[in-house]
Amino acid sequence: MPTRLEQQEIAKSLDELNEMAGETPWIIEDGKLSKTFKFKSFIRAFGWMTQIAIWAEKLKHHPEWFNVYNKVEVQLVTHDVDGLSELDFELAKKMEMFK
Repeated sequence: MPTRLEQQEIAKSLDELNEMAGETPWIIEDGKLSKTFKFKSFIRAFGWMTQIAIWAEKLKHHPEWFNVYNKVEVQLVTHDVDGLSELDFELAKKMEMFK
C-alpha cells in the first residue's frame, strides 16, 4: 500500500517531474498533481490517453482526467492515503514519457 508523501517529498518530486515536463509544468492544485496536456488533434489526445490507460492499469492507479478535442486535463491523487503518493508521480512521469 502506498504512503502519503510529506511536503518536502512532494516539493522534491515535483521539481524532478518538472525537469521533464517541458514548457507546461505540473502544479499542485487542490491537493492534486495537475496538468493540462495539449495535442495536435483529438486522435493524438485519445491515443495518448489509451497508452496511459494501459500504464494506469499496470500500476493499479487511475487518473482523474477530462478530454475535450485536443486537450486532456489530468489530476492525480491517491485516494487511499487522502493525498499524494509515489504512485502519482510515477504515473505523471509515464505521461511525460509518452506525450
